[in-house]
Amino acid sequence: MGPLQGIRVIELQGIGPGPFCGMMLSDMGAEVIRIDRAGNVSGIDSDNPPIDVLARGRSSIGVDLKNPEGVEVVLRLIETADALIEGFRPGVMERLGLGPEECLARNPRLVFGRMTGWGQEGPYAMAAGHDINYIALAGALEPIGRQGEAPVPPLNLVGDFGGGGMLLAFGVVCAVVEAQRSGQGQVVDAAMIDGAASLMAMFHSMRALGIWNDERGTNLLDTGSHFYDVYECADGRYISIGSIEPQFYSELLRLTGLDQEEDFASQMVRTSWPDLKERITAVFMTKTRDEWCEIMDATDVCFAPVLTLAEAPDHPHNRHREVFTEVAGVTQPNPSPRFSRTQETIQGPPAHPGQHTDEVLRSAGYDPDDIVKLRDVGAVA
Repeated sequence: MGPLQGIRVIELQGIGPGPFCGMMLSDMGAEVIRIDRAGNVSGIDSDNPPIDVLARGRSSIGVDLKNPEGVEVVLRLIETADALIEGFRPGVMERLGLGPEECLARNPRLVFGRMTGWGQEGPYAMAAGHDINYIALAGALEPIGRQGEAPVPPLNLVGDFGGGGMLLAFGVVCAVVEAQRSGQGQVVDAAMIDGAASLMAMFHSMRALGIWNDERGTNLLDTGSHFYDVYECADGRYISIGSIEPQFYSELLRLTGLDQEEDFASQMVRTSWPDLKERITAVFMTKTRDEWCEIMDATDVCFAPVLTLAEAPDHPHNRHREVFTEVAGVTQPNPSPRFSRTQETIQGPPAHPGQHTDEVLRSAGYDPDDIVKLRDVGAVA
């Protein structure tokens, strides 16, 4: 089992970054129990699990958090947990009777992980928002895009997942390690605006050094240079080039036939980048993507074809490393990172809401009569 085997996590049902955090912890071996809303529980067909990759690998219990007995169920589960993760707006857990004060009173070693966009306090704390808003305010969105064009939202990777769920998982594991030393739990305030800002650390350094311009699309890594960009090929598909270092740039020129072009020898002269980009663009349009793969695959150009979601799992390198797998008929990425001894693994397909209610309650010490009573009063489903 994975390196987090023996760690129990309670996950309050949410969307996006919260489930991603739960998936990461489960993939690393933690036992993650998801608290689903009782109202979402319906007929359960265990032979046909939901198609929700982010929900893989945990058990599910249906609970009515507006029912005092349902809240008590969650508190009893918390007594045996190492961590809890939730993604409600600030104050919601407190109003439910499940805030840090109540939870830590039941389990002083508990790590209380909180996922929000704006953080637990501040002028925007109570405002609605999404990934695009958080990364905009963090200064992460404005630099992404081409010169003279509007910023391009990088899906919801930077706020929800990289700056949100992934950093929440990191924070929870850090706090669990500390709790094992101190015997004391604590609150982890993971805000997507904070996380997105932290992902931009290198660019703040580059700007302070005077090697990063505020004008979008004119820099080394933002499509300003001719040797770090994506290029269309003759068949309408794309390739990626990242030939930053001189030895890699030389290989790029050699394999494109541009090594005899004198202008290309001055790689870092920024004023020449627009002209050189036009010329190398025309070269890449002379062959198909697959033809460029035959020329540049596994070379030191720093090259890769731009693959679609459908293509990526079938690429030979991805197949060799088993980057992707199939669970219950759904192609999805395997757990990452990898461990040499405590092997990470997908613990199972997504659960239907409430699929493991009785099983989880029994593990918390409820007897069959208690479970029937909880169901009768609508506390669980």
